[in-house]
Amino acid sequence: MDSISYKTIYANKTSINKKFYVVDASEKVLGRLASQIASALIGKNKTDYTPHSDNGDCVIVLNAGKVKLSGTKINSKEYITYSGYPGGQKRISASDLVNKRPIALIEEAVKGMLPKNRLGAEMFRNLFVYDSDQHPHAAQQPTELKIK
Repeated sequence: MDSISYKTIYANKTSINKKFYVVDASEKVLGRLASQIASALIGKNKTDYTPHSDNGDCVIVLNAGKVKLSGTKINSKEYITYSGYPGGQKRISASDLVNKRPIALIEEAVKGMLPKNRLGAEMFRNLFVYDSDQHPHAAQQPTELKIK
């Protein structure tokens, strides 16, 4: 006799339907914005969330250069890269990074909140960050993602 009358259904590539969301990052706090974007990329806002598959949505971020950092992080926060060679460590402050590459600030924050494996890299490909308020994804009919 079967004691369980239902089977757990996991999402796979055939059953996933990705939506496109658009977010305006102007005057939003970076950490709160990045956590909401990462949650949408992972797919935690869906009812068929499956941790071992990429069933998250695609997110378009506009006005990346106008994002805010709370407190004095704009001057004190540093991003460090290391090439692996002696003397190959580079530091750049958040204010310099906003002036040089404004989209990198949001990309680094969201990338740090995704899984650190091949699945996380696949989820990161669904993030599109732009410095202006224009994007080339109008054909996908994106809806607005509510940021709390």
